[in-house]
Amino acid sequence: MTENITTVKINTTKFGEVEVDKNSIFDFVCPIIGFNDLKQYTIIDYKPDSPFKWLQSMEDMDLAFPVTLCSFFGIDYQFDIPDDEAQKLGIESADDVFVCNIANIPSSNPQGATINMLAPVVINIVNKKAMQIILRNSNFEVRHRLFEKKEDDSTAKEAGK
Repeated sequence: MTENITTVKINTTKFGEVEVDKNSIFDFVCPIIGFNDLKQYTIIDYKPDSPFKWLQSMEDMDLAFPVTLCSFFGIDYQFDIPDDEAQKLGIESADDVFVCNIANIPSSNPQGATINMLAPVVINIVNKKAMQIILRNSNFEVRHRLFEKKEDDSTAKEAGK
């Protein structure tokens, strides 16, 4: 009797050994900008209660991008996927699409976190094809702040005089 193995164990730098469902591995039809040799990724939900997940490379265990959903932060984020890119991804319906954005979370100032809204990661959940799309003719920012900037204490003290 042969077993149908549906998971694979990977040993990541950030999270240690993680079991990944093979159905959650997707192939980038165009690589993430700056990472031309890496095409297979999965999303790791390291802390289920966190708004951030990790886009983990299956080929480089040192590489994982923090990602999130704009909707989690109340950001209205809508865009059209250009026809040529929708074709590369084999998108037949909007229901086939999962969109996330790569985040930049400074370790010294997590409140300064930003997300790249100009180049979302688009995944066709039906055929497991993905790509980072650079939106054309868009006003979205590469570094959109996730949290309101708070006045620092010295500014607040000056204002309270």
